[in-house]
Amino acid sequence: MEILRSSSLYETEPVGVQDQPLFLNAVVQLSTEYSPQDLLAVLQSIEKRMGRQRTWRWGPRCIDLDLLLYDNKLIDQPDLIVPHPELADRAFVLVPLVEIAPSVVHPQRGKSMAELLACTGDTKRVWRYRPRGKSEHD
Repeated sequence: MEILRSSSLYETEPVGVQDQPLFLNAVVQLSTEYSPQDLLAVLQSIEKRMGRQRTWRWGPRCIDLDLLLYDNKLIDQPDLIVPHPELADRAFVLVPLVEIAPSVVHPQRGKSMAELLACTGDTKRVWRYRPRGKSEHD
């Protein structure tokens, strides 16, 4: 597995449970020989090794690795849906994704990531993270 591109880090407001700290988000483009199901297993293994405990949906967590896209594949299985079902509606996903892959087309919606970001109704704020404890909203 090789990282081809990675976005900047973005600080974002939480979704769902509001009474929790801001999140850090980023996206990476990988080259891999893993099948989508095997890649998901690798991602979940990394989460577990980093101490992730699944408590409640949208609750606090130390890490959350999602498989957003896999080439132009459409996958609908009980444990894996690709493209990620909330990808097109979440600014915290689209902003970093547009940074590295603005022209990639969503295989179900037929729009580029840049087009999806331009028409998303998500009003949650997304700031480029600044090291040393400073972010763009400070």
